[in-house]
Amino acid sequence: MKRLRIAAVLAAALLSLLPTTARAADHPDPLPLTGQEIIHDPTVIRLKNGLYAAYSTGGVIGARLSKDLRHWDDAGNAFAEPPSWWYEYNDTGDPWAPDISYRDGRYWLYYAVSSWGTNHSAIGVATSPSGLPGTWTDHGKVFTSGTSDTWNAIDPGVIRADGRLWMAFGSYWTGIRMVELDPGTGKAVEGATVRHLATRPDAPYAVEGPYIVGHGRYYYLFASYDACCAGVNSTYKIRVGRSTSVTGPYVDSDGTPMLEGGGDLLLAGHGRYVGTGGQSVFRDHGRDWLAYHYYDGDDNGTPKLGLNRLSWGHDGWPRVR
Repeated sequence: MKRLRIAAVLAAALLSLLPTTARAADHPDPLPLTGQEIIHDPTVIRLKNGLYAAYSTGGVIGARLSKDLRHWDDAGNAFAEPPSWWYEYNDTGDPWAPDISYRDGRYWLYYAVSSWGTNHSAIGVATSPSGLPGTWTDHGKVFTSGTSDTWNAIDPGVIRADGRLWMAFGSYWTGIRMVELDPGTGKAVEGATVRHLATRPDAPYAVEGPYIVGHGRYYYLFASYDACCAGVNSTYKIRVGRSTSVTGPYVDSDGTPMLEGGGDLLLAGHGRYVGTGGQSVFRDHGRDWLAYHYYDGDDNGTPKLGLNRLSWGHDGWPRVR
């Protein structure tokens, strides 16, 4: 019996040292939620007033509020009406994939406006003193792309690193890109270099929705691979790579560059939870959380909010709990 116990302890220790890819089959279910769960491309933050806010694609940037991360109430929209310039990029003034953060005494909300299947797109920014819906002031365009560009200016993800402000973005075309932002205006630095972080070797280069997190001595790039927005036929999954520099190069645990199609599988669809993606990461009470949407196979493919704890293995790689 003693030998068996020792063997079990050794096996558990070895398992904890395995890279994330070796545990890819273990996809945990999201935290059970109640209330208004319907959401797409969520970004979540704990506000200074103690409430949790989730903003998302849909409406004029749809808003949800929660006291405990478990029960969510519909809180309307970030804006009462679409800013007029949004109509340059689609006929309905429909924004996508927001990203919320807090710095310099204000909340910052980045978002994209575009039309399906085109890279005639723009990323905008708004600020708020409280982060609550209805309190946002729009400040216009941050960065744009046109049909002659080889990238698509949607799906923003902003990070401060080494005293500078950066925005990762991108969807299909040539994949994930990055530009530096002016911390004062929150907009792209004039003449900023457009850096390349990740792509796929095969058309249509199905990688999008970047989000970068600093942990330890690395920066981790999370991205959604394959197809969203098809209900139960969606094939979205979340992959991750890391770099010692926020600007890359990012590689997976096997050393394959994300610019060559690399990326460890972090979370994939399983059971009723189809097409997991559109992810972001937020920190609360010293813990990291992964927020994403999935398509509920038990509810006709309705997109819903997924929340899971994000922990870090002895090898430094993230895993979902």
